Amino acid sequence: MTGCVKIILKNKRSLKPADTFYIMQIIDGKKVAVEIKEELKKEISKLKQSGKKVPGLVAILVGDNHASQIYVKSKGKACEQIGILSKTEILPADTTEEELLNLVNKYNKDSNFHGILVQLPLPAHINEDKIIESINPEKDVDGFHPVNVGRLVIGKDALRSCTPAGIQELLKRYKIETKGKHVVIVGRSNIVGKPIANIMVQKEEFANSIVTVCHSAAEDLSYFTKQADILISAIGKAEFITKDMVKEGVVIIDVGINRVEDASKKNGYRVVGDVDFNAISQKCSYITPVPGGVGPMTIAMLLKNTFKAYQKFGG
Repeated sequence: MTGCVKIILKNKRSLKPADTFYIMQIIDGKKVAVEIKEELKKEISKLKQSGKKVPGLVAILVGDNHASQIYVKSKGKACEQIGILSKTEILPADTTEEELLNLVNKYNKDSNFHGILVQLPLPAHINEDKIIESINPEKDVDGFHPVNVGRLVIGKDALRSCTPAGIQELLKRYKIETKGKHVVIVGRSNIVGKPIANIMVQKEEFANSIVTVCHSAAEDLSYFTKQADILISAIGKAEFITKDMVKEGVVIIDVGINRVEDASKKNGYRVVGDVDFNAISQKCSYITPVPGGVGPMTIAMLLKNTFKAYQKFGG
């Protein structure tokens, strides 16, 4: 993939430094996700042709959360498209914690399934941490198990959380330099903020960065965001990051997905990120759109994690 274009204009009539302008480039998560799926599809096709078992993923959904139902259905469809064995277990909202633990244990022992995904959030009467920790770390394709989190922190090979892994994959596919760059992360969640910080600090290609994690305790958030060479925002506040909060040429990775009222839309709302896209796109070198940026990468990396688990432990 091509990089951004940097234009330097020298003013011979002035003692001012040369002016630098960036022609902003969209980081197309949809395109990259399709590329990853096609790559996996080819690998799985080879397995089928040689008569080998294919990777398997089971998704477990408890209750009737509409958003979760849509997401799990999308995962199942993506599996079918590339040839991964897919199964969805849909349980009633009053399923007990013990029943869910027993089901997870069943798939821990099932050699046909190399990935287990328990869709969050769970009903309030079920301890999410207990369920996550019951999943075999070797099948933890969400990358939430403490063993995988710990292995990531100390720089060992692990199944990495899908959205953060997807962010690094976008940086890789667009050949964005990260070594020694200041990566500023806005948000400290266990799903995005903390794991992407631990990924970007690792001494590896498309990481090896100087990392700052910001959150609501900062008195002046812009003090940190203005220093970012790469700004990753995952705070869930619509268009919170404004043009005056970033420097020229910054790389913007917008993880936020927020609904704002819009009477001109049929459904009454539009989806925006954490970043004021229209304003900041005039100032940055790269930017992920919302939708169509980081979002599509989550399922793509889930599939990649399932294939990795298969290769390492089930192939």
